[in-house]
Amino acid sequence: MPRKVLILQSEPKNAVALAGLFRARGDEVWLAKDLDQARSMLGQVLPNLVMMDLHFPGKTWSDFLRDLRRDQPDLNIIMTNTHPDLQREMAVQALGVSVFLRAPFTNQWLDVALRRAEGGLSPNTRPTAGAQAAKPVKKDQAAPRVRMPVRFKITLPYLLLAVILASAAALIISQVMLDSIQDRFLNQLLETGRQSSDWMVREENRMLSTLRLVANTQGVAAAVQSGDAEGLRSLTLPAIVNAGEETVEFLDMQGVSVLGLRPGTSGQAGEYASVRGETIFQPVGFVQAVLQGRSDEQGDKFAGVQDTPFGRYFYVSGPIFDPSGDQVGALLVGKSIHSLATAMSSDTTSQVTIYDLDGQPLSSVLFTDTESFPLARNQVGNVLIQQDQSTLTRDLTISQVGYSELLLPWEVRNGADLGVLGVALEQTFLVRTTQITRLEVFILMVVAILMVIGVGLFLSSLITKPLLKLVHASSEVARGNLEVKVDSGGDDEVAVLAQSFNFMVAGLQEGYIYRDLLGRTVSPEVREQLRQTFGSGNLRLEGQEAVASVLMTDIRGFTTLSEKASPATVFNWLNEYFGRLVPIVVSHGGVVNKFDGDAMLAFFGILPRMLNPRRSAKDACDSAVEMLRAINSLNRERVQRGDPPLLTGIGIHTGVVIAGGLGTSDRLHYTIIGDTVNTSQRLESLTRELFAETGALISQPTLLALGDSQTDYRLEPMGKHSVKGKTEQLMVYRLNELPNLNPQRPGRPI
Repeated sequence: MPRKVLILQSEPKNAVALAGLFRARGDEVWLAKDLDQARSMLGQVLPNLVMMDLHFPGKTWSDFLRDLRRDQPDLNIIMTNTHPDLQREMAVQALGVSVFLRAPFTNQWLDVALRRAEGGLSPNTRPTAGAQAAKPVKKDQAAPRVRMPVRFKITLPYLLLAVILASAAALIISQVMLDSIQDRFLNQLLETGRQSSDWMVREENRMLSTLRLVANTQGVAAAVQSGDAEGLRSLTLPAIVNAGEETVEFLDMQGVSVLGLRPGTSGQAGEYASVRGETIFQPVGFVQAVLQGRSDEQGDKFAGVQDTPFGRYFYVSGPIFDPSGDQVGALLVGKSIHSLATAMSSDTTSQVTIYDLDGQPLSSVLFTDTESFPLARNQVGNVLIQQDQSTLTRDLTISQVGYSELLLPWEVRNGADLGVLGVALEQTFLVRTTQITRLEVFILMVVAILMVIGVGLFLSSLITKPLLKLVHASSEVARGNLEVKVDSGGDDEVAVLAQSFNFMVAGLQEGYIYRDLLGRTVSPEVREQLRQTFGSGNLRLEGQEAVASVLMTDIRGFTTLSEKASPATVFNWLNEYFGRLVPIVVSHGGVVNKFDGDAMLAFFGILPRMLNPRRSAKDACDSAVEMLRAINSLNRERVQRGDPPLLTGIGIHTGVVIAGGLGTSDRLHYTIIGDTVNTSQRLESLTRELFAETGALISQPTLLALGDSQTDYRLEPMGKHSVKGKTEQLMVYRLNELPNLNPQRPGRPI
C-alpha cells in the first residue's frame, strides 16, 4: 500500500531528493515550504508519514512537533539532518520522536529509518511512565553479584579461536595443497591495500602531530587572538618547515584567516607564500565543527577534503586554546591530494588512485587525466557499506597492460568516509610453491592452541586481580573511609585507573582545605599547583615571610553614588565592576584576597608558589594596565546607558608580607598582613590627590623590582609624597601602557 508522505524541509534540495526517493517507491508525496502550510496540509492530505527537518529555522518548530504528537500520536515522524545538533536532537527525543535520517539520503538508509519508524520501538525508545523506577542504592548495600566474570569474557573468545584454528588445521592436514598463483597475487594485493590504509592513518597522525605541536607552541594563541600574522609566521615556520607540511591555515573564531602559509611559486620545499583575511574556510563543515567546539569519540580534531583556489587538499583541523583554556581559533594542516597519492604509491610500491564519493578520480599514479577510469556509484556504495565484511576489486587495462585494483574506503579519524582508495598491481605473478608436511602443520596448530589458551588465562588474571582490588577500595570509600589506597604499579590502563582512584581520594581529603582557603578567586591551574605545593611542604598554613606585590583598588566617591541609587542597583554595579577586574587578576597569576565594599585587595608572587619580586611586580603591573583598559571600557558603556562612571584608583607596592591561614581550626582564610599591604592602600588613596580620572600608582620599590621590565610601561614620576604610617616620603610613579606604534591592518597579505 503506498504511503502518504508530507515532506517539510528548510533546504529545497533536500526536499527534492527525498521526494524523488519516495516517488520511486510509488508513494504519494506532498511538499510544504513552511510550518503554516504544513499545518493546513495535515488536515487535507492526512499523511501517515512526516519527514521533518531538524534544523528548521525559528523557535516555533518545537510547538509544531508537540502539537503533531498530541493530535496524531500514531503518525510516523522521521527527523532529517545534515549535521549533528545534539541540543535539538535531545529536545526532539523529549517530544517522543527518536528516528533520524542523515543526509546524503540514500535508499539503503531510508529503508532503515522506515523500519524503525513503522516497526514499533526504536533504538532510542525510553521506558514508559509505568515502568518501575530504580531504587536508590544504600551505602551498606552489598555489591551486585557477578554473573559473567571478566576472565570468562576474555578467555572464551580465545577458546573459540582455538576451536576455529583446530578445525582449520584438520582441513589443511586432510587436504595438502599448493597455494595457487592467483591466491598469492590476491594476498599480495590485500597486503598492499592494508599497507596503503595504514600509510594513510600514519600520514593523518603525522599531520595531527604537527597540528598539536604548532597549536601548543608558546605565543601562538596570543598571536591568533591579536591577529599578529607576522608573529605567527616567525613562531611556527621552523616547526612547519621541519615537518615538511604543504599548507597551514590559522583561523580566528569567525573562520577568517589570520595567517595562511601556502606553497610558494617556485615550488621549492620550505618556501611559503603568506596570506591573511581570507574567508574560504568559513562554511567548511569540519572547520565549523572545530570552531563550534564539537568533539567525538576521537577528540576535538576533524578532517576533510576541500577544494581551494590553489588546489584540492586534505586537511586536519583542531582548536587553538589560550593558557586559560579558552578557544581562540582553529588550525588547519593540509596536504594536496596529488601529494598523498604520489607519496603513498612510492612507499607501498603500488599504483594508487584516490576517488571522491561520486567515484571520480581526484588524483592517480596509475592513469592520466586523459584516460580516466571512474567508479560507478554502486561500486562506491558497496565499498563503503561492505567495508567490514568484504573487499571489492576490479580489472583495468592501461596501455595494453593488465592491472587488478583493490578498492578500500578512505576513512579519517572521526569516522567520516571521504572517498575510496584504489590500490593497483600489475598482473604479473610470481610462482613460489611451499610444501608443509602434515606433521609440521599438526604440531604448529597444537602449539598455537595451547599458547592461545595460556595467554588468555594469563591476561585475564592480570586484568581481574587489580580490578577486584579497585572494587574493594571503592566500597570502602563509599562507606566514608578516605584512608584507603590501591597499588598503582605498572604502566597500563589499569595502573592509570588505580592512580586516578588514589588521586580522587587525595582530592576528597584535601578538598575542604582549598575550598575554605581561596574559594573561587583563583584559576583551576593555580588550585592544582597549590595542591602540589602543599604536598611538597613548600607552602605552609602557619604564617611565613614572603616578598610579594600587593594591588589595591577602590572606587572614588562610591558612597555618594550609593546614596543616589537603590541597594539592588548598587549591588548590580559592583558585580559588573568586579566581573571585569577579577578575571584579569586571575589570568596574570594573582589571587584576589578579599573584597571590602567597593575595594579589592589582590596579591602576586606567593600562590601557588613563591616567585621572585621582579616576576610578581611584572604580573601586578600587567594586571593594573589591563584593569585600566577594562575600567575605561566599562565606564564608556555606563555613560552610554546613563549611569555614572566608576572612577577607580589603583595602588601597587612590593615588599615583605606575612602570609598564612587566619581563623579557627574549622574555618581558615589564607591572607596576607604587613606594612606592604598598608602602603598599597595609602598609594590607592594618593591617586585621589594626584589625578581626577581613573589611574594607577606604583611605589619606588615596585619600580626597582621591575628591573629591565620598566621599559614595558609608560612611567610618569609624580614626586615624593608623605603617606600615613610612613615617616619618610615615598617616591611614586603613575603607571600607563605604552602606545601601540605598529598596529597591524587585518585582511591584507603580508
